[in-house]
Amino acid sequence: MWGNNNKIKSSKIDTLIGHGIEITGDIKFAGGLHLDGKIVGNVNADPGHDNSVLVVSESGSVEGDVSVSFAVINGEVRGNVYATQKLELSPKARIFGNVHYSLLEMATGAEVNGRMVREAEKKLLEHQKEHSDSKVTEIQPGVAAQS
Repeated sequence: MWGNNNKIKSSKIDTLIGHGIEITGDIKFAGGLHLDGKIVGNVNADPGHDNSVLVVSESGSVEGDVSVSFAVINGEVRGNVYATQKLELSPKARIFGNVHYSLLEMATGAEVNGRMVREAEKKLLEHQKEHSDSKVTEIQPGVAAQS
């Protein structure tokens, strides 16, 4: 905005969770994850991959905490969001939880029902590493789930 070129760089989407798909359990991923479906569990990017991108479309939803480097959210998240690099909240984004970010872009119409906390990248990375060791299902790049 205002001539700022700090947009999230296009990332290759390695994994698609399609509309109508519901996954129950924690997810750990690397690369790009596009969510059109629903995840009931925490979504964590592998802390070793600092360019991981999560895109939650208008039809996508997460019931759990999200911890990633970059995120573009236009759907619903019921949990806390931790973005170590940048968080973009699109017009139809609905977050019911606290948002911890390093850099934030929020469109008119986006909604956050919780605290918004700007934190240093180092502190966000520490949180991400703490939660990446929990029992999770790892999604390998190139795996697609569609209905």
